[in-house]
Amino acid sequence: QVRLVESGGGLVQAGGSLRLSCAASGRTSSSYYMGWFRQAPGKERELLAFVSWSTGTTYVADFVKGRFTISRDNAKNMVYLQMNSLKYEDTAVYLCATKAATAASFGSWGQGTQVTVSS
Repeated sequence: QVRLVESGGGLVQAGGSLRLSCAASGRTSSSYYMGWFRQAPGKERELLAFVSWSTGTTYVADFVKGRFTISRDNAKNMVYLQMNSLKYEDTAVYLCATKAATAASFGSWGQGTQVTVSS
C-alpha cells in the first residue's frame, strides 16, 4: 500500500502562486502514475495533472494548462504541483493519488490540502 501526504496549501491572493507537495511512502513501486486532483464544495472531484514515475511524461488538464505544472523527484518520492496565476475559482481541497499501470483508475488517496484563493 502507498501512503500519500500532501502539503503546501494555504491562503493566497488572486494572482499569487503556491507549490503543493505530495510525499509518497510504502509500496511506491506499484505506483506508475501520480496525479493531482481537486474538489471544491458541492462539485465533483476533477483531475488536474498526472506524471509517470518512470518516464516523467506529464498530462495537464486543458482548464489549468499554462498555469499549473506537475513534476516529480524520484529520489525523494515526491510529486509537486506548481500553481501560478491563481484564481478565486481554484479554491478547493487538493489531493494526490496513485495509479498502477494496469489499474483502471487512481487509488491510494492522500488526505488533501486546502487551497483558498482570496479575490
